[in-house]
Amino acid sequence: MSRKPIYVEIDIQAPIEKAWDYTQNPQLHEQWDLRFTSITYSPKKSPEEPQRFTYETKVMPGLQVSGWGESKGEHHKENGTRTSSLHFGTPQKRSPIAEGKGYWQYIPHQQGLTFLTQYDYDTRYGKLGTFFDLFFRPLMGWATALSFDVLKRWLEKGENPAAQYRRFFLTMLMRIFFCFVWFYHGLVPKIVHLHPQELKMTASLLNHADQLVVWIGVAEILFALCWLYPRGKRWLFGIQIIVFPLLTIAAIGADPTSIQAPFNPLTFNSALWVLSIIGFSLSKDVPSAKSCKRKRGQQG
Repeated sequence: MSRKPIYVEIDIQAPIEKAWDYTQNPQLHEQWDLRFTSITYSPKKSPEEPQRFTYETKVMPGLQVSGWGESKGEHHKENGTRTSSLHFGTPQKRSPIAEGKGYWQYIPHQQGLTFLTQYDYDTRYGKLGTFFDLFFRPLMGWATALSFDVLKRWLEKGENPAAQYRRFFLTMLMRIFFCFVWFYHGLVPKIVHLHPQELKMTASLLNHADQLVVWIGVAEILFALCWLYPRGKRWLFGIQIIVFPLLTIAAIGADPTSIQAPFNPLTFNSALWVLSIIGFSLSKDVPSAKSCKRKRGQQG
């Protein structure tokens, strides 16, 4: 199966000169591009030479990948379009990418510009590397698209990339957390082990309380899976802001002595309620890879 190059395109309402500066200046570039932690330009012996540079990417604490690259810019005066070609690679065996090529293109229009990239690369380790790239290539495409949207927001709204990424990853962490909480509490105390406290809370509503508990568990698991859907998380936080106080009242009403226990419904649900408020606030207008076109000619 032939691989497809990575293609990302986004419209930016900003002058093309400003976009060129924010993408060609290494100190600015490394701030918005999730794929690079640091970029260092090498001195040029003549203006005609390609711009050579080295880069580092921190994959996780204690693990980083470094490599080399060179870029060359062109200015097509007829329509103002600018193109920057790129050649990159790394000798480090820990990187699945051996060497690659691509380009950035800046196409001006009345509202600003269209900024796009297309690049491809060769992988290491033969068929094993090709198999791994089935998962790695979509991740690289997603990181590129997310970075482009961060750049767009920086240019259009002046929002610092560090603040954008902090909001994005905190929101993602809270999504994973709430997915785990709802899934665990739906599965373990309601389906796998019918906890007496759960039965006590539903006994007044139905003769066969165990069946109701199981169905509530199923509903909680389905709600947990909603947190994995890539869009529309803010309304989930909003639902929880309403639901957690109601669940707290119901739990205390079913067993008033429950508030005497450690990590009881009052303290636990209150903590989740506060986190939901924080998540609702953080999740407003977060950067998204969905803002970009991922295929050439794709309609916005």
